[in-house]
Amino acid sequence: MVEFGNLYLVGTPIGNLEDMTGRAIRILQTVDLIAAEDTRHTGRLLQHFQIKTPQISYHDHNRSSREQDLLAQLQTGKNIALVTDAGMPGICDPGYELVKVCGEKGIKVIPIPGVSAAITALAISGFRGDRFCFEGFLSQKAKERQGRLEELKSESRTLIFYEAPHHLLQTLTDLVNAFGSHRPLVMARELTKLYEEIWRGNLGEAQDFYAKNNPRGEFTLVIAGNEVLNSLLLTDSSLKTELQALMSQGMSKSQASRHLAELSGISRRHLYQLALTID
Repeated sequence: MVEFGNLYLVGTPIGNLEDMTGRAIRILQTVDLIAAEDTRHTGRLLQHFQIKTPQISYHDHNRSSREQDLLAQLQTGKNIALVTDAGMPGICDPGYELVKVCGEKGIKVIPIPGVSAAITALAISGFRGDRFCFEGFLSQKAKERQGRLEELKSESRTLIFYEAPHHLLQTLTDLVNAFGSHRPLVMARELTKLYEEIWRGNLGEAQDFYAKNNPRGEFTLVIAGNEVLNSLLLTDSSLKTELQALMSQGMSKSQASRHLAELSGISRRHLYQLALTID
């Protein structure tokens, strides 16, 4: 009986080639085949490390037809490495479907960890990292995107999104509309690359900045969770206390209600009715 080969999920650099691990290089040198999201892109990586292993393409457009071929080769004992253009396979990239079917067929899947833009950006954000919510790319359909953000506006965990430059301003606009302009934000642009940039501020400031400046490069957005929900029990009594604190800073009842509604996702009308009961 032929022993099955292994499928290796190999993490690759998200920019700086020095982030390639020694183990990843060794695996790519010794497997029988490399299944790559883009063979031209991976070819440059292999050339840099003088890796001669043959490649085959595996991406969203040929995944269904390629899957059976890869499974057949694994079942005859060949070892295959799966890589994407950057980061770990299966994380906003092709891979999870192949991993799932390998698990069903009894084929061993071995992770070779590498860099992740989401975890890298979270680590440098200064926001809570013990609990976070990774959302990846939002839908390009406005209704679906806006609906998802409405569902997330009360989320107390740190939120992480990916975004392309040509969609960034619209996404920031939708985030402001859903979360309010004051929600803290860190944007990591072109992580580990020559023009890496870390921007810190809030959603409103980011929207204003990119309304005047053309976004360039790939972005990872890290947004603080809803801290009001973290700190309040959301009783009318606690909400009145928060409103009173805002009003003591010089806000009118209307301004305080609007500000707390942005932070908490609670109805502005309900908050204003509470504010009217405060002397």
